[in-house]
Amino acid sequence: MKAVRLTTVGEEKRLEMREEPLPSPGRHEVLVRVHAASLNFRDHAVLNHPYGAAMKKDVIPLSDGAVGDRVVANCFLHWIGGPFLPDYRAGSVGFSVDGMLAEYVVLPETALVHLPASMSYIEAASLPCAAGAAWSSLNLATPLQPGQTVLIQGTGGVALFALQIARMFGARVLAITSSDEKAAKLKELGAESFILALTDGQGVDKVIDIAGEKTIVKSAASARIRGEITVVGSASGLGGALSPVDILYRSLIIGSSTIGPRTNPEALIKAMTMHGVRPVIDRVYPFSEYQEAYRRIQGGGHISKVVIDVAH
Repeated sequence: MKAVRLTTVGEEKRLEMREEPLPSPGRHEVLVRVHAASLNFRDHAVLNHPYGAAMKKDVIPLSDGAVGDRVVANCFLHWIGGPFLPDYRAGSVGFSVDGMLAEYVVLPETALVHLPASMSYIEAASLPCAAGAAWSSLNLATPLQPGQTVLIQGTGGVALFALQIARMFGARVLAITSSDEKAAKLKELGAESFILALTDGQGVDKVIDIAGEKTIVKSAASARIRGEITVVGSASGLGGALSPVDILYRSLIIGSSTIGPRTNPEALIKAMTMHGVRPVIDRVYPFSEYQEAYRRIQGGGHISKVVIDVAH
């Protein structure tokens, strides 16, 4: 089979396609054919930032993919339900275990979620990490409710899934972005421009913070009293200087998204099927052009998910 490995030469990380023998499944594992895989921001970030001892040497990257027998796998292979436990990091797809950027992959049978006939492999490959993070983020401390207001940032996978999920639940979505093209796509999906007056000066119920350093203070300022801020990423840096006084004064609830257990994609796929909601796909690249897919993410011009068609 063909597989892409994330290798390290000196201080430099490289992506390298190799010919390898098929992996062999063990007890309670299945060998499945990968049809498509999608990139998340962290898949690009890992090329430039260390992830410590948790990163498997020469790992096959990418957490998200759709595989034969019409299934997807949860990003944490052994997290079925309940709260997150540190041991689950040992089953992080594309990081501590081999990921989806290969023609075949071995997975635990308990990690798999079946797909509806209405969803293509390309669409399904976009779901596990980004959609799971969006689902968890919108239910950080309290369940998302109809009529609540959600603020999202940008047009990445997590942001657009959060928009789609919030709209399914009857919530109002405000969005900020960097270009007219992206703003048009956000409005097409049901978002509004962000002006504090739109919330009658009260602030939003939930904020999905993607960028981190450059946005966390503004995210806090945008939230209502007792509002929830979920930190999903750190695309703009690891600082931020959010004052404890700002948190205490308005009783803000701040946490992070851990993607979620297998029960999340199960519930999300049912909801999307019921409401006729389909994932937004930016571009699809053939397997041989996987480097171009990475460059598309690096450039930042993408809208939602970049997918690699592993079967072609």
